[in-house]
Amino acid sequence: MASKIFEIALKIPDTIKGFRKDRMSTLRPLSEFFDHQRISRPQDLNEATQRITYNTRHFSGNYMIIIVALAVYGLLTNGLLLIASGFLVGGFILINKYAAEPMQVGDHTITQKHLYMGLFIIGLPMLWWSNPFSLFFWLVGSSMILVLGHASFIEPPVSSEYTGVEQV
Repeated sequence: MASKIFEIALKIPDTIKGFRKDRMSTLRPLSEFFDHQRISRPQDLNEATQRITYNTRHFSGNYMIIIVALAVYGLLTNGLLLIASGFLVGGFILINKYAAEPMQVGDHTITQKHLYMGLFIIGLPMLWWSNPFSLFFWLVGSSMILVLGHASFIEPPVSSEYTGVEQV
C-alpha cells in the first residue's frame, strides 16, 4: 500500500506539468480579464447563462489561478490545518526515506506498518480538529461567487457570436 502511494506521489510533478501545459495555455491577459469597458448587467437569466458558458471556457486559466490563490490563502490562514497537513506529509516522507527496514528497539521490532499506524493515530485527529471541511466549503462558495459573478457581468466579444458559423 505504501509503495502505491509513493508511486502516486512520484507522478504528481508530471501531472502538474501536464495541467500547466493544458490549462495555463488558456490564460488571458489581465487587460482582457479586467476590461471595464465590457462590464454590463445581463438583461435576463438566458443572457447570463450564455455569458457564463462562454466566459468560463474563455477565461478558464484565469479562473483556475483565482481558485488556487483562494486555496493557498485559506490554507495559510488555517494554521492548525497547515500543521496537520505538514505533519502527515512530512511523516509519510520521513517514514519512506529513513524507515524502509524494520528496526529493533529493545525487545520490540518496529516496522513501517507500526510507524504508519502511529502517524495516522496522531495525524488524523489533528486533521479532524483543524476542520478541513470548512475550508473546502468556503473555497467552493467564494470561488463560485467570484467566477460566476465575473463570468456573468463580462460581455463576450462580438466575434464569439460567430464561432459556430462555418465560412464558405
